[in-house]
Amino acid sequence: MCAGTTAPASRRQHYNDEMTARQCYHCKQWIEEGEQHDCWTTTEEALMKDLSEDLQDAWQRLRETAAAFGDQRIYASHKSVMFSRKSCYFFVRPKRTFLEVCIFLGRALKAQQVRRVDSASKAKFYHIIQIKHRDEVESPITAWLQEAYELSDALTSNARAKNVKRASKSKPMAKKAKPRRKTSSVKKSKRR
Repeated sequence: MCAGTTAPASRRQHYNDEMTARQCYHCKQWIEEGEQHDCWTTTEEALMKDLSEDLQDAWQRLRETAAAFGDQRIYASHKSVMFSRKSCYFFVRPKRTFLEVCIFLGRALKAQQVRRVDSASKAKFYHIIQIKHRDEVESPITAWLQEAYELSDALTSNARAKNVKRASKSKPMAKKAKPRRKTSSVKKSKRR
């Protein structure tokens, strides 16, 4: 057959015509036709259920400490538990042997508990901390969490204010007509 022509209806093949299930691209689970599936939605309990007793105790203490700071939203998102006000100020990612805590602060910390520091934006740094036992959830980590909680709204509002200021500066202004230069056909004298 030539390009651009179609096969007769009797010879057409329909891709996956008789497929009754599909495999999720993310979690690789097979899903039957009509079955509800949402592998991105999870719960705190589902994320923490396979942790050791020490890690579960550390998680409980971490959660209770953060919840005591004040009004915030605590929710599970894929493989992490997020703690946020207007924006996320820290999250916990459970691993097999430790809890990976990522704290967002307005400054870079230098301490033995901090495994890694990097810039998250112009105003924020993220700090990776590993927690293996309940007793590690105390000062200075709790102080850093408190600082992140208090700074989260301030850093977010400062960034928004800067964006608004930048947007107002970048508005095109009306162009002024430039005066034309008079040109003359007279040659300039050469200096001796």
